[in-house]
Amino acid sequence: MMKVAVIDYGMGNLHSVLKSIQAVNDQGADIFLSRDPEAIVKADKVVFPGQGAMPDCMRELNSYGLAEAVRETTQTKPFFGICVGAQLLFQHSEEGDTPGLGLFPGNVVRFSANLTDAAGERLKVPHMGWNRVYQTSSHPLFAGIEDGERFYFVHSYHFAPADAALTLAESEYPDRFSCIVGRGNIFATQFHTEKSHRAGLQMMKNFLAWDGSV
Repeated sequence: MMKVAVIDYGMGNLHSVLKSIQAVNDQGADIFLSRDPEAIVKADKVVFPGQGAMPDCMRELNSYGLAEAVRETTQTKPFFGICVGAQLLFQHSEEGDTPGLGLFPGNVVRFSANLTDAAGERLKVPHMGWNRVYQTSSHPLFAGIEDGERFYFVHSYHFAPADAALTLAESEYPDRFSCIVGRGNIFATQFHTEKSHRAGLQMMKNFLAWDGSV
C-alpha cells in the first residue's frame, strides 16, 4: 500500500490538508500526519503544508528535527509543498530575515507597498482571496485543470526564484509573480490547495497518481 506522509510540525492547516487529500484518495493510499522523521523518510510520497510566519515555521521544523527529513525526501520522492511549506524550500525569506532549506535557488520577497490595480485602486497586502493561475509549463499535476483556473491565496510574501525554469505557473497582483514552482519530483504552490475547492482537489488527486517524473 502506498504511504503518503503529511508533515506535522505544528504549523499549517494540517487537518484540512489531510482531509482534502483523503477526499480524493482513489489510489487506496495510507495517508497520515507525522512528525516522525523516520516515518516521513520511509513514506512513498510527502506533503509539506505550512501557514503562518516563516520564522515560526522554520523554528518549529528545526525543533522537531524535520529539516533533514525534508531534504532527504525531496531527493527522490514525489513531494508537494503548500504555502509556507513551499516558501521554506528556497534559500532565504525577507520575512524575519529567515534562512530557508536551500533546496531551490532564490528568495521569498514581500509584495511592494502601495500596489494599485489597473483602475488605480489600492491593493491590500496580504494578497487574500481567489486569483487566476496561469500555467507557464506543462506538468502532470495540471491534468484536468484549465489554464487560468482560480485558486485561493493568503500571503504577503512570494517566490522570487533565481532560476526561471523553476516557475511552473504565475498569478498577478498586479504584476505577474511565480506561484507554482517545481523541479523533478518536487511540486510546490503558493496558494492553498486545500481551500481551492474543485481545482485544489484535482491537483491533490493528480499528486496521488504522480510518479514524480515530468
